[in-house]
Amino acid sequence: MATMSHTAPHEGEAHDQPRVGQKLNWLRAGVLGANDGIVSVAGVVVGVAAATPQNIPAIATAGIAALVAGAFSMAGGEYVSVSTQRDTEKAMIETELAELREQPAQELEELAGFYRERGLSEHLAAQVAEELTAHDALAAHAEVELGIDPGDLTSPLGAALSSFIAFTIGAAIPLLMVFLPFGRPVVNTAVAVVLGLFLTGWISATLGKAPRGPAVLRNVVMGSATMAATYLIGLLFGVAVS
Repeated sequence: MATMSHTAPHEGEAHDQPRVGQKLNWLRAGVLGANDGIVSVAGVVVGVAAATPQNIPAIATAGIAALVAGAFSMAGGEYVSVSTQRDTEKAMIETELAELREQPAQELEELAGFYRERGLSEHLAAQVAEELTAHDALAAHAEVELGIDPGDLTSPLGAALSSFIAFTIGAAIPLLMVFLPFGRPVVNTAVAVVLGLFLTGWISATLGKAPRGPAVLRNVVMGSATMAATYLIGLLFGVAVS
């Protein structure tokens, strides 16, 4: 008779799926933040370079200003957004705590009802609800009813810092091209931006387990369209000023 292996199935595989998913979402958000930095600062640099192609100080100043303003705007927006989300989650948790104190029997039946809806038999659903409630009533109800982990709420400061860093890294790509001692700023920036957009599109698609080709193509086309539009505006403005 064959002996059964005592090795757990999928050994080495991460079982903390919610937290793994959250980390992937943060990483994907960081990649998209870098993408925003690339596109927005490239648009400014290319537009100013088209209007004043020989004025490197003006191009650099505009690019630096766009980087600083964009990074702080991204960080501030992320901080406000996540703070609002966190406040809402905390209020929902407080409401759930009050309900667990005031009507534990109804809450237990409600939890069992969720598991019945997911396909468990009435007896098993009641048993699961009782055991989870005995272990950690708040965590059990928050996860099933609210989709929240009370011990792992999102940090507004962490979100703001991540956005700030991601945007700055992305924005540095077109900005640094201005200071190259060879070539033209517009051409250098365009080449660097296309490469950067290719990379961010590839990474975001890989993290999301989506087809890489369409994601890269969308990224490069939209970023290139942004640079083309700002370049034309810069040309028109430069001609008008001249």
